[in-house]
Amino acid sequence: MPGNPLTDPNWADDTADTVIRLVDTVKSKTTRPAVMVARGLVFGLLAMFLGLFALVLLLIGLSRGLQAIIEPFADQSRAVYISYLLVGVLLSVVGAVLFKKRNDTSASTRNS
Repeated sequence: MPGNPLTDPNWADDTADTVIRLVDTVKSKTTRPAVMVARGLVFGLLAMFLGLFALVLLLIGLSRGLQAIIEPFADQSRAVYISYLLVGVLLSVVGAVLFKKRNDTSASTRNS
């Protein structure tokens, strides 16, 4: 009788293989997707924060670069105000373009 542990010498190995197969099946259907979602969330947040940090550094560098370009033509305080004005106009134009595109993409998704 193959199911009897007293007469089957492979009973322990077969039972261990069955338990391992069952645990691997449960793990592949529950733990692995949860780990993938957690990794995606962590890496997504990390990329978002690093991108935001890079954007802030880019804006600071742009502002300082504009100040350095304008300073030979105006005094230091006026160069600061002009650089802030130029960066503000640039960001306003970018925002207006993105705001305009928002209406275009929402109309195309409604028609689909």
